[in-house]
Amino acid sequence: MSNSPQVIFVDDEQHIRAANQQTLGLAGLEAQVFERAEPVLPLLTKEWPGVLITDIRLPGMDGLELLKQAHAVDPELPVILITGHGDISTAVNAMRAGAYDFIEKPYPSDRLIDTVQRALDKRALVMENRNLRVELMANTALGPRIIGHSPEMRQLRATIAQVADTGADVLILGETGTGKELVARSLHEHSRRRDRNFVAVNCGAVPESMIESELFGHEAGAFTGAKARRIGKFEHAHGGTLFLDEIESMPASAQVQLLRVLQERAIERLGSNQLVPLDFRVVAATKVDLREAATNGSFREDLYYRLHVLTLHIPPLRDRRDDIPLLFHHFLLVAQDRFQRDAPFPDQDQITQLLSHDWPGNVRELRNLAERYVLLGAQCGWSLDGLHDGSQSGQPRTLPEQVECFEKSLIVQALASNKGSIKDTMTTLGVPRKTLYDKMQKHGLDKDDYKGSAQDCCASSSFE
Repeated sequence: MSNSPQVIFVDDEQHIRAANQQTLGLAGLEAQVFERAEPVLPLLTKEWPGVLITDIRLPGMDGLELLKQAHAVDPELPVILITGHGDISTAVNAMRAGAYDFIEKPYPSDRLIDTVQRALDKRALVMENRNLRVELMANTALGPRIIGHSPEMRQLRATIAQVADTGADVLILGETGTGKELVARSLHEHSRRRDRNFVAVNCGAVPESMIESELFGHEAGAFTGAKARRIGKFEHAHGGTLFLDEIESMPASAQVQLLRVLQERAIERLGSNQLVPLDFRVVAATKVDLREAATNGSFREDLYYRLHVLTLHIPPLRDRRDDIPLLFHHFLLVAQDRFQRDAPFPDQDQITQLLSHDWPGNVRELRNLAERYVLLGAQCGWSLDGLHDGSQSGQPRTLPEQVECFEKSLIVQALASNKGSIKDTMTTLGVPRKTLYDKMQKHGLDKDDYKGSAQDCCASSSFE
């Protein structure tokens, strides 16, 4: 469609067609002209990125019927009507029926160009939105969706497809918030292990005194408080996948045990001398350079080489900016479904802000922005560190205004996560009931709006 005209112009008077084709051409717009409506219809498709301009009074099919037929092909196709003085009331009614605009004869050339440019901008946004939806719908293969069409993400998906069913252990490298768990889940879901457990352990969140019991389990009486046998994460992942996140935080004693388990594919519960053979796959993730950590002694070198068989690198969001609009749209759709609220797709200025931001929090930060945008609307929900808040005035908000937006954001997120429960929201925020009610009244919030919030329809796409 790249060679298609940007404008189709229909008028039965030859001198008007010629003059307007020249006017549009001087403005850098390619126009194809017709004296009748009938030949135009085969050229109109949902994929055509242009604008239709038509006189109302035409021989045969008139402009109003052409408008109707065009919108039968694509209801969002911009159609501009050209009217004589006596046709204005007709044109107004046609606009109510979906016409983009009308221009009354005689009209200056700048009026025509301005209207066409605005219509083309709208058409471009519509087409971009559709392309994003198509891209999202295309990611319906088995397992979590790794969204993006940048070369880095295409290569990542190809590598996952190549190694997912091999059963080999994998090391995932990526900054905080890039989606390491999503990649691990994708490896699991694309393997023959998909019907068994995917077990995730954050090594940095388990106390050092508990990590061996957490991973390998224990027998009754193995230590004070061990009243019964406990199955560890490795046994729970038998036949499936064990995901060890932040493996650089694993204590040295546990690293020794892990190396042995990876080599022998068997575990000993604490307090037992019996080996338990297991079938599992380990996917480890880190945000640091493990080779450097091994060199400085904070990570075992032999464990590093044992894990460093297959390595997947997830690029930070700042290195794949072309994926940002697609990802934001995805998170916008997820948030709309989760919170049962509508939100418009960002305009071009907001997309520019998205593309210019450095995203230190990566995809997680982008997802959080989409949720704020849906929950609070563009006025308070659109805020990026280092950028203006995106309000329609284009001016930075004052400190009190920013504090108000931040306070509202915290309350809304607490209400949503607690499904409208005032008691739980009070506990989350650490405020008395009266204070919470006063602030909810000030911000126009109703707890009933957050009851029974739908679960994230794409929970497996979370970047945690």
